Amino acid sequence: QVQLVESGGGLVQAGGSLRLSCAASGRIFSINDMGWYRQAPGKQREVVATIASGGNSNYADSVKGRFTISRDNAKSTVSLQMNSLKPEDTAVYYCYANIRPTISITWIDYWGQGTQVTVSS
Repeated sequence: QVQLVESGGGLVQAGGSLRLSCAASGRIFSINDMGWYRQAPGKQREVVATIASGGNSNYADSVKGRFTISRDNAKSTVSLQMNSLKPEDTAVYYCYANIRPTISITWIDYWGQGTQVTVSS
């Protein structure tokens, strides 16, 4: 069984910073892409940032220059440093990982339970 456990959400004032972390654990043979998605009330889940196993990263236009994604392949973790936060960044943030649990099982998308980020104006 694979689990993704997130930490680091909370309440911050506009202009402040937060760092989200996510650790994958369990039966893991290999991890492909990892990333962060978010869902605000009444809106669809949207991609925030993704990072490949080799380190190539992509960001949503709305967070470019403010957020930085990183990963530690040895520890199976992914982090999101969020700076210059805005009220519109308020959402539940979900960790994502594309994982192959064993060599005989194909790639599967896994999700964390979500962590609330609230930015006050």
